[in-house]
Amino acid sequence: MDKVAIRRFDPADQGGVAALIVSIQNEEFGIAITAEDQPDLQEIPEFYQRDAGDFWVARAPDGEMAGTIALRDIGEGAAALRKMFVHPAYRGARGVARALLGTLLDHARKRGLSRIYLGTADRFLAAHRFYARNGFQPIDPALLPPTFPRMMVDTRFYALTL
Repeated sequence: MDKVAIRRFDPADQGGVAALIVSIQNEEFGIAITAEDQPDLQEIPEFYQRDAGDFWVARAPDGEMAGTIALRDIGEGAAALRKMFVHPAYRGARGVARALLGTLLDHARKRGLSRIYLGTADRFLAAHRFYARNGFQPIDPALLPPTFPRMMVDTRFYALTL
């Protein structure tokens, strides 16, 4: 994984997390959204780092933000995978996405979660393939738990049974 380190989010990561996520959303995928449009980015500890949830960052040795992933506890043994973004320079064979997902899944299993849901946009084709390769199955949005935090841009939904 080229010495990229994965660790829990710390408030000092705030600026790097928001910059990475918004740049990918805006520049790469043309989604007109700001950090302010995503209140969870302003309150990561309160929104994600509670109950069985958490938030992780991947940092390169030089401190560059290489990726993020979050888990939101939505109750009854379920959680939502959110904010999975990997800097373009760290995608593919470098294994950052796999390592981030592995960290999240290990944590979910240790915390006794049984199901993980996620939503994504139609245009994130590589993400669809990644999730499918890692055992996530497409599901009808009508099957999402009522506590699942839906985003306006989400059009495809997946679930994984642990």
